Amino acid sequence: MRAQVLEAYRTPYFLRERPKPHDPTGHDLLIRVQAASYCHTDAVLAAGEFPQHPLPRVGCHEFAGVIVAMGSDVRPDLSLKTGLLVGVPGRSYHSCGTCYECRNNDGDPESYGVWCNRAEGNLGMNRDGGFQDYCIVDSRQVAPIPSVLSAVDAAPLMCAGLTIWNALGQAGVRLEEHGGEGLTIAISGAGGGLGHIGVQFALKLGCHVLAIDASDAALNLLREMSASLSPQSSKITIVDARKQKAQTVRQDVFSQPESVSVEERGADAVLILPESQGALDYGMELLKNHGTCVIVSFPKGGFRFEPRDLIFRHITMKGVLVGKNRQLRAMVKFAAQQGVRAKIRTYSLEDLNTLVSDYHKGAFGGKLVVDMLK
Repeated sequence: MRAQVLEAYRTPYFLRERPKPHDPTGHDLLIRVQAASYCHTDAVLAAGEFPQHPLPRVGCHEFAGVIVAMGSDVRPDLSLKTGLLVGVPGRSYHSCGTCYECRNNDGDPESYGVWCNRAEGNLGMNRDGGFQDYCIVDSRQVAPIPSVLSAVDAAPLMCAGLTIWNALGQAGVRLEEHGGEGLTIAISGAGGGLGHIGVQFALKLGCHVLAIDASDAALNLLREMSASLSPQSSKITIVDARKQKAQTVRQDVFSQPESVSVEERGADAVLILPESQGALDYGMELLKNHGTCVIVSFPKGGFRFEPRDLIFRHITMKGVLVGKNRQLRAMVKFAAQQGVRAKIRTYSLEDLNTLVSDYHKGAFGGKLVVDMLK
Protein backbone atom coordinates (compact mmCIF):
# COMPACT_ATOMS: atom_id res chain seq x y z
CA MET A 1 0.00 0.00 0.00
CA ARG A 2 1.00 3.68 -0.36
CA ALA A 3 2.13 5.69 2.65
CA GLN A 4 3.56 9.21 3.02
CA VAL A 5 6.29 8.94 5.65
CA LEU A 6 8.01 11.70 7.62
CA GLU A 7 11.52 10.29 8.00
CA ALA A 8 13.32 13.30 9.50
CA TYR A 9 12.31 16.63 11.01
CA ARG A 10 12.12 19.65 8.70
CA THR A 11 12.16 17.48 5.58
CA PRO A 12 9.47 16.56 3.03
CA TYR A 13 7.33 13.45 3.30
CA PHE A 14 8.51 10.45 1.27
CA LEU A 15 6.04 8.28 -0.63
CA ARG A 16 6.79 4.65 0.24
CA GLU A 17 5.29 1.24 -0.42
CA ARG A 18 4.50 -0.53 2.83
CA PRO A 19 2.79 -3.81 3.73
CA LYS A 20 -0.93 -3.59 4.41
CA PRO A 21 -1.60 -3.73 8.20
CA HIS A 22 -2.45 -7.06 9.80
CA ASP A 23 -6.04 -8.09 10.48
CA PRO A 24 -7.35 -6.25 13.55
CA THR A 25 -7.71 -7.85 16.98
CA GLY A 26 -9.41 -6.79 20.21
CA HIS A 27 -11.09 -3.38 19.98
CA ASP A 28 -9.34 -2.47 16.74
CA LEU A 29 -10.65 -1.78 13.25
CA LEU A 30 -8.86 -1.90 9.91
CA ILE A 31 -10.06 0.95 7.73
CA ARG A 32 -9.34 1.91 4.16
CA VAL A 33 -8.57 5.61 4.36
CA GLN A 34 -10.56 7.78 1.94
CA ALA A 35 -9.64 11.28 3.13
CA ALA A 36 -6.95 12.68 5.44
CA SER A 37 -6.92 16.29 6.60
CA TYR A 38 -3.82 18.35 7.38
CA CYS A 39 -3.70 19.96 10.82
CA HIS A 40 -1.41 22.57 12.38
CA THR A 41 -0.20 19.87 14.75
CA ASP A 42 1.12 17.92 11.75
CA ALA A 43 3.26 20.97 10.96
CA VAL A 44 4.42 21.21 14.59
CA LEU A 45 5.43 17.53 14.57
CA ALA A 46 7.30 17.92 11.27
CA ALA A 47 9.19 20.91 12.70
CA GLY A 48 10.58 18.74 15.49
CA GLU A 49 8.66 20.42 18.29
CA PHE A 50 7.35 17.07 19.59
CA PRO A 51 10.70 15.29 19.95
CA GLN A 52 9.13 12.68 22.24
CA HIS A 53 7.35 11.27 19.18
CA PRO A 54 9.93 9.18 17.29
CA LEU A 55 10.34 9.06 13.52
CA PRO A 56 9.71 7.70 10.94
CA ARG A 57 6.00 8.44 11.13
CA VAL A 58 2.94 8.41 8.90
CA GLY A 59 1.19 11.61 9.92
CA CYS A 60 -2.44 12.76 10.11
CA HIS A 61 -4.74 12.52 13.10
CA GLU A 62 -7.98 13.68 11.43
CA PHE A 63 -9.16 11.30 8.74
CA ALA A 64 -12.05 9.18 7.50
CA GLY A 65 -12.37 5.79 5.86
CA VAL A 66 -14.40 2.64 5.39
CA ILE A 67 -14.24 -0.28 7.85
CA VAL A 68 -12.64 -3.30 6.15
CA ALA A 69 -12.33 -5.63 9.15
CA MET A 70 -13.17 -5.63 12.87
CA GLY A 71 -11.54 -7.13 15.96
CA SER A 72 -13.41 -9.63 18.11
CA ASP A 73 -13.95 -7.22 21.04
CA VAL A 74 -15.57 -4.33 19.16
CA ARG A 75 -18.63 -3.37 21.21
CA PRO A 76 -22.05 -3.92 19.57
CA ASP A 77 -23.39 -0.68 21.09
CA LEU A 78 -20.92 1.33 19.00
CA SER A 79 -23.05 0.49 15.92
CA LEU A 80 -20.07 -0.32 13.71
CA LYS A 81 -19.91 -2.76 10.79
CA THR A 82 -17.77 -3.52 7.78
CA GLY A 83 -18.43 -1.20 4.85
CA LEU A 84 -19.37 1.71 7.14
CA LEU A 85 -17.72 5.11 6.66
CA VAL A 86 -16.25 6.35 9.95
CA GLY A 87 -14.32 9.41 11.05
CA VAL A 88 -11.16 8.99 13.13
CA PRO A 89 -9.57 11.50 15.54
CA GLY A 90 -6.05 10.75 16.74
CA ARG A 91 -6.62 10.41 20.49
CA SER A 92 -6.41 8.02 22.16
CA TYR A 93 -5.30 4.66 20.81
CA HIS A 94 -5.62 1.83 23.37
CA SER A 95 -6.26 3.78 26.57
CA CYS A 96 -5.15 2.03 29.77
CA GLY A 97 -8.66 1.36 31.07
CA THR A 98 -7.82 1.91 34.74
CA CYS A 99 -6.75 5.54 35.27
CA TYR A 100 -9.02 8.36 36.40
CA GLU A 101 -9.71 9.47 32.80
CA CYS A 102 -10.73 5.95 31.78
CA ARG A 103 -12.87 5.33 34.85
CA ASN A 104 -14.61 8.74 34.80
CA ASN A 105 -15.28 9.18 31.10
CA ASP A 106 -18.76 10.73 31.23
CA GLY A 107 -20.68 8.55 28.82
CA ASP A 108 -17.89 7.32 26.56
CA PRO A 109 -17.31 3.57 25.97
CA GLU A 110 -16.62 1.79 29.25
CA SER A 111 -13.00 2.02 30.46
CA TYR A 112 -12.03 4.27 27.54
CA GLY A 113 -10.66 7.74 28.25
CA VAL A 114 -9.84 10.08 25.38
CA TRP A 115 -7.42 12.02 27.62
CA CYS A 116 -5.75 8.92 29.10
CA ASN A 117 -2.08 9.72 29.73
CA ARG A 118 -1.14 6.04 29.63
CA ALA A 119 -2.62 5.30 26.21
CA GLU A 120 -0.41 3.35 23.83
CA GLY A 121 -0.45 6.18 21.35
CA ASN A 122 -2.03 8.97 19.37
CA LEU A 123 -2.55 8.27 15.69
CA GLY A 124 -0.41 10.46 13.47
CA MET A 125 1.82 11.41 16.39
CA ASN A 126 3.49 8.38 17.94
CA ARG A 127 1.51 5.80 15.93
CA ASP A 128 0.97 5.86 12.19
CA GLY A 129 -2.03 7.87 11.08
CA GLY A 130 -4.09 8.65 8.01
CA PHE A 131 -1.62 9.51 5.23
CA GLN A 132 -1.71 5.90 4.03
CA ASP A 133 -4.14 3.61 2.23
CA TYR A 134 -5.00 1.46 5.27
CA CYS A 135 -4.81 2.16 9.01
CA ILE A 136 -5.46 0.29 12.25
CA VAL A 137 -7.62 2.38 14.61
CA ASP A 138 -9.30 1.91 17.99
CA SER A 139 -13.06 1.37 17.53
CA ARG A 140 -13.74 3.45 20.66
CA GLN A 141 -12.27 6.52 18.94
CA VAL A 142 -14.42 6.60 15.84
CA ALA A 143 -17.82 7.96 14.82
CA PRO A 144 -20.11 6.71 12.04
CA ILE A 145 -20.48 9.34 9.33
CA PRO A 146 -24.03 10.21 8.13
CA SER A 147 -24.63 9.57 4.43
CA VAL A 148 -24.95 13.30 3.60
CA LEU A 149 -21.26 13.78 4.51
CA SER A 150 -18.49 12.52 2.24
CA ALA A 151 -15.18 11.29 3.61
CA VAL A 152 -13.60 14.57 2.46
CA ASP A 153 -16.32 16.52 4.33
CA ALA A 154 -15.87 14.41 7.46
CA ALA A 155 -12.07 14.34 7.79
CA PRO A 156 -11.59 18.00 8.92
CA LEU A 157 -14.29 17.55 11.55
CA MET A 158 -12.27 14.88 13.35
CA CYS A 159 -9.85 17.35 14.96
CA ALA A 160 -10.72 20.89 13.89
CA GLY A 161 -14.46 20.30 14.16
CA LEU A 162 -14.34 18.36 17.42
CA THR A 163 -11.93 20.79 19.07
CA ILE A 164 -13.96 23.89 18.22
CA TRP A 165 -17.21 22.13 19.20
CA ASN A 166 -15.76 21.33 22.62
CA ALA A 167 -14.37 24.88 22.88
CA LEU A 168 -17.87 26.32 22.33
CA GLY A 169 -19.13 24.08 25.12
CA GLN A 170 -16.39 25.34 27.42
CA ALA A 171 -17.38 28.88 26.44
CA GLY A 172 -20.86 28.34 27.87
CA VAL A 173 -22.87 27.17 24.88
CA ARG A 174 -25.27 24.38 25.90
CA LEU A 175 -24.37 21.94 23.14
CA GLU A 176 -26.80 19.18 24.14
CA GLU A 177 -29.76 21.59 23.98
CA HIS A 178 -28.34 23.50 20.98
CA GLY A 179 -28.59 26.49 23.28
CA GLY A 180 -26.56 29.53 22.39
CA GLU A 181 -29.33 32.13 22.35
CA GLY A 182 -28.34 35.31 24.14
CA LEU A 183 -24.61 34.56 24.05
CA THR A 184 -22.03 36.53 22.11
CA ILE A 185 -18.95 34.48 21.23
CA ALA A 186 -15.81 36.14 19.85
CA ILE A 187 -13.62 33.87 17.73
CA SER A 188 -10.06 35.09 17.16
CA GLY A 189 -8.64 33.43 14.06
CA ALA A 190 -12.16 32.98 12.69
CA GLY A 191 -10.99 32.70 9.09
CA GLY A 192 -8.70 29.74 9.74
CA GLY A 193 -9.26 25.98 9.68
CA LEU A 194 -10.87 25.68 13.12
CA GLY A 195 -12.27 29.19 13.12
CA HIS A 196 -14.50 29.09 10.06
CA ILE A 197 -16.02 25.80 11.24
CA GLY A 198 -16.55 27.34 14.69
CA VAL A 199 -18.32 30.38 13.21
CA GLN A 200 -20.80 28.07 11.50
CA PHE A 201 -21.37 25.99 14.63
CA ALA A 202 -21.85 29.07 16.82
CA LEU A 203 -24.31 30.72 14.45
CA LYS A 204 -26.36 27.56 14.00
CA LEU A 205 -26.39 27.08 17.78
CA GLY A 206 -28.01 30.51 18.09
CA CYS A 207 -25.05 32.67 19.19
CA HIS A 208 -24.07 36.11 18.04
CA VAL A 209 -20.51 35.86 16.68
CA LEU A 210 -17.64 38.33 16.49
CA ALA A 211 -15.49 36.79 13.73
CA ILE A 212 -12.01 38.27 14.15
CA ASP A 213 -9.02 37.91 11.87
CA ALA A 214 -6.07 39.89 10.56
CA SER A 215 -5.35 38.78 6.99
CA ASP A 216 -7.05 39.58 3.71
CA ALA A 217 -7.47 35.90 2.75
CA ALA A 218 -9.08 34.98 6.07
CA LEU A 219 -11.40 37.99 6.08
CA ASN A 220 -12.46 37.31 2.48
CA LEU A 221 -13.28 33.72 3.42
CA LEU A 222 -15.42 35.02 6.30
CA ARG A 223 -17.27 37.46 4.05
CA GLU A 224 -17.97 34.75 1.48
CA MET A 225 -19.13 32.34 4.16
CA SER A 226 -21.31 34.96 5.86
CA ALA A 227 -23.07 35.69 2.58
CA SER A 228 -23.98 31.99 2.28
CA LEU A 229 -25.33 31.66 5.83
CA SER A 230 -28.53 33.69 5.55
CA PRO A 231 -30.62 34.17 7.69
CA GLN A 232 -28.05 33.49 10.45
CA SER A 233 -25.62 35.94 8.81
CA SER A 234 -27.40 38.79 10.58
CA LYS A 235 -25.81 37.48 13.79
CA ILE A 236 -22.21 37.72 12.60
CA THR A 237 -19.93 40.75 12.89
CA ILE A 238 -16.66 40.46 10.95
CA VAL A 239 -13.78 42.29 12.62
CA ASP A 240 -10.48 43.24 10.99
CA ALA A 241 -8.15 43.34 13.99
CA ARG A 242 -5.58 45.33 11.99
CA LYS A 243 -7.94 48.28 11.61
CA GLN A 244 -10.46 48.07 14.45
CA LYS A 245 -9.33 48.49 18.04
CA ALA A 246 -10.84 46.08 20.56
CA GLN A 247 -12.26 48.85 22.73
CA THR A 248 -13.93 50.45 19.69
CA VAL A 249 -15.47 47.12 18.68
CA ARG A 250 -16.64 46.56 22.23
CA GLN A 251 -18.28 49.99 22.32
CA ASP A 252 -19.86 49.83 18.85
CA VAL A 253 -21.12 46.23 18.83
CA PHE A 254 -22.55 46.40 22.33
CA SER A 255 -24.00 49.91 22.07
CA GLN A 256 -27.49 48.88 23.24
CA PRO A 257 -28.89 49.60 25.70
CA GLU A 258 -27.13 52.93 26.02
CA SER A 259 -27.61 52.88 29.78
CA VAL A 260 -25.03 50.08 30.02
CA SER A 261 -21.54 51.52 30.53
CA VAL A 262 -18.73 50.56 28.19
CA GLU A 263 -17.02 48.74 31.05
CA GLU A 264 -20.04 46.42 31.39
CA ARG A 265 -20.27 45.61 27.68
CA GLY A 266 -18.46 42.86 25.83
CA ALA A 267 -18.49 39.28 24.64
CA ASP A 268 -19.53 36.46 26.93
CA ALA A 269 -16.58 34.36 25.75
CA VAL A 270 -13.65 34.52 23.39
CA LEU A 271 -11.93 31.58 21.67
CA ILE A 272 -8.21 32.14 20.98
CA LEU A 273 -7.11 30.09 17.98
CA PRO A 274 -3.91 31.81 16.68
CA GLU A 275 -0.53 31.31 18.32
CA SER A 276 -0.35 35.05 18.89
CA GLN A 277 0.07 37.14 22.01
CA GLY A 278 -1.68 39.96 20.15
CA ALA A 279 -4.69 37.75 19.54
CA LEU A 280 -4.92 36.92 23.24
CA ASP A 281 -4.57 40.56 24.28
CA TYR A 282 -7.19 41.65 21.74
CA GLY A 283 -9.60 38.93 22.83
CA MET A 284 -9.24 39.72 26.52
CA GLU A 285 -10.12 43.36 25.79
CA LEU A 286 -13.38 42.23 24.15
CA LEU A 287 -14.56 40.22 27.16
CA LYS A 288 -17.12 41.48 29.60
CA ASN A 289 -16.52 40.98 33.30
CA HIS A 290 -17.13 37.35 34.37
CA GLY A 291 -16.47 36.24 30.79
CA THR A 292 -14.56 33.15 29.63
CA CYS A 293 -11.38 32.96 27.57
CA VAL A 294 -10.88 29.55 25.91
CA ILE A 295 -7.33 28.85 24.69
CA VAL A 296 -6.98 26.37 21.83
CA SER A 297 -3.47 27.18 20.55
CA PHE A 298 -0.10 26.45 22.16
CA PRO A 299 2.66 28.80 20.97
CA LYS A 300 6.19 27.56 21.54
CA GLY A 301 7.01 30.56 23.73
CA GLY A 302 3.77 30.39 25.69
CA PHE A 303 1.25 33.15 26.42
CA ARG A 304 1.40 36.04 28.91
CA PHE A 305 -1.73 37.16 30.70
CA GLU A 306 -2.58 39.85 33.22
CA PRO A 307 -3.54 38.40 36.61
CA ARG A 308 -5.62 41.52 37.24
CA ASP A 309 -8.01 40.34 34.49
CA LEU A 310 -8.63 37.11 36.36
CA ILE A 311 -8.86 38.78 39.75
CA PHE A 312 -10.52 42.17 39.27
CA ARG A 313 -12.61 41.26 36.21
CA HIS A 314 -13.24 37.67 37.29
CA ILE A 315 -12.28 36.28 33.88
CA THR A 316 -12.10 32.49 33.60
CA MET A 317 -9.41 30.92 31.39
CA LYS A 318 -9.73 27.39 30.02
CA GLY A 319 -7.86 25.17 27.61
CA VAL A 320 -9.30 22.66 25.16
CA LEU A 321 -7.88 19.60 23.40
CA VAL A 322 -10.25 17.69 21.08
CA GLY A 323 -13.18 16.04 22.92
CA LYS A 324 -14.90 12.86 24.02
CA ASN A 325 -16.31 10.23 21.69
CA ARG A 326 -19.88 11.14 22.63
CA GLN A 327 -19.10 14.76 21.72
CA LEU A 328 -17.63 13.61 18.42
CA ARG A 329 -20.80 11.72 17.53
CA ALA A 330 -23.06 14.62 18.56
CA MET A 331 -20.93 17.09 16.58
CA VAL A 332 -20.97 14.98 13.41
CA LYS A 333 -24.74 14.57 13.64
CA PHE A 334 -25.21 18.34 14.14
CA ALA A 335 -22.89 19.16 11.22
CA ALA A 336 -24.80 16.79 8.95
CA GLN A 337 -28.22 18.13 9.94
CA GLN A 338 -27.28 21.82 9.93
CA GLY A 339 -25.12 21.87 6.81
CA VAL A 340 -21.86 22.78 8.57
CA ARG A 341 -19.03 22.19 6.10
CA ALA A 342 -15.38 23.14 6.04
CA LYS A 343 -14.12 25.06 3.03
CA ILE A 344 -11.83 22.45 1.52
CA ARG A 345 -9.08 22.25 -1.06
CA THR A 346 -8.13 18.68 -2.03
CA TYR A 347 -4.89 17.04 -3.11
CA SER A 348 -3.84 13.53 -4.09
CA LEU A 349 -1.72 11.51 -1.67
CA GLU A 350 1.19 11.86 -4.09
CA ASP A 351 0.86 15.67 -3.81
CA LEU A 352 1.05 15.83 -0.01
CA ASN A 353 4.23 17.94 -0.08
CA THR A 354 2.49 20.47 -2.33
CA LEU A 355 -0.30 20.62 0.25
CA VAL A 356 2.26 21.27 3.00
CA SER A 357 3.89 24.03 0.97
CA ASP A 358 0.51 25.67 0.33
CA TYR A 359 -0.30 25.41 4.04
CA HIS A 360 2.87 27.29 5.03
CA LYS A 361 2.28 29.94 2.36
CA GLY A 362 -1.22 30.55 3.71
CA ALA A 363 -2.35 30.63 0.10
CA PHE A 364 -5.81 29.17 0.77
CA GLY A 365 -8.33 29.51 3.58
CA GLY A 366 -10.17 26.66 5.22
CA LYS A 367 -8.81 23.11 5.37
CA LEU A 368 -6.38 21.27 3.09
CA VAL A 369 -7.33 17.61 2.64
CA VAL A 370 -5.79 14.57 0.94
CA ASP A 371 -8.47 12.85 -1.14
CA MET A 372 -7.22 9.27 -1.33
CA LEU A 373 -9.50 8.55 -4.28
CA LYS A 374 -7.85 11.20 -6.50
